[in-house]
Amino acid sequence: MRWRGWHSVLPSVLIAMLVTAVVFLLAVPADAQCSMCRAALNGSNNARFIRNLNLGVLVLLVPPVTIFCSIFLVLRRYRGNG
Repeated sequence: MRWRGWHSVLPSVLIAMLVTAVVFLLAVPADAQCSMCRAALNGSNNARFIRNLNLGVLVLLVPPVTIFCSIFLVLRRYRGNG
């Protein structure tokens, strides 16, 4: 694939920026969307508890993201072989 300059890439970049802006403008705030999280946070005014709950959610997010990235890197590395 030969690079043809920024003129050929500009429409794709503008469309990506427009889609990103629309997604961010239409996004609904996600404050405790699941019923269990909402129930846990309704009875608590303790900022430390809320902070720890948010950190727990982030910790639970690490393994799936790591697995996905590992699979993606392996597939990308070996995509031409085979």
